[in-house]
Amino acid sequence: MSAINADPAELQKFSELAHRWWDPASEFKPLHEINPLRLGWINGKADLAGKTVLDVGCGGGILAEGMASVGARVTGIDLSEKALSVARLHLFESGHSVDYRLVSAEAFAEEMPGHFDVVTCMEMLEHVPDPASTIAACARLVKPGGHVFFSTINRNLKAYVLAIIGAEYVLNMLPRGTHEYAKFLKPSELGRYCRNAGLDTHELIGMSYNPLTKVYSLGRDTDVNYLLHTRRG
Repeated sequence: MSAINADPAELQKFSELAHRWWDPASEFKPLHEINPLRLGWINGKADLAGKTVLDVGCGGGILAEGMASVGARVTGIDLSEKALSVARLHLFESGHSVDYRLVSAEAFAEEMPGHFDVVTCMEMLEHVPDPASTIAACARLVKPGGHVFFSTINRNLKAYVLAIIGAEYVLNMLPRGTHEYAKFLKPSELGRYCRNAGLDTHELIGMSYNPLTKVYSLGRDTDVNYLLHTRRG
């Protein structure tokens, strides 16, 4: 595992929860709630219908299935066999078609360089030891001119208070220990990693949660959760 850009503890954590991935009232409730937002944003930028799309760190397949539902030809990769098993099983219920593979982004980039029109890597960078390596792999996987989308969590006091203290300990939206503050990425850091990988930034947008209305929205506030749209030069 030392040669793979993955934290065994992180893989174990998500593998233990894998059977609950498609339960909208489970620990994955936030993913279900933000999926229409992020899917709509990605589709608006890349027009997914008919595109070859790769979802890096696909987990149980919530976003991957969403992209398939709008006509994309989707491949999902992850390093949790249990999560992938749940993802494959759910296809029988949904009727969608997604090709799930147990492989790292780095290894897949060696196998399929420049193959995909669109690559997504959402809510994953804050869980890997070397995010720059994952970003570089995403850049190698996409075709020249293709789209690469990332989402992650900013690193500042507000993000610590809301994403960890608030979400994990006060509102109990996520299991305690889901996130580690030191692994959060500032937009400037993510932007630098992208530039180094040959990706040009096209849009940075924030995602906010209102605990009173319990509604997520996209906007200018990138202090906590944010999404980045890039294209390979």
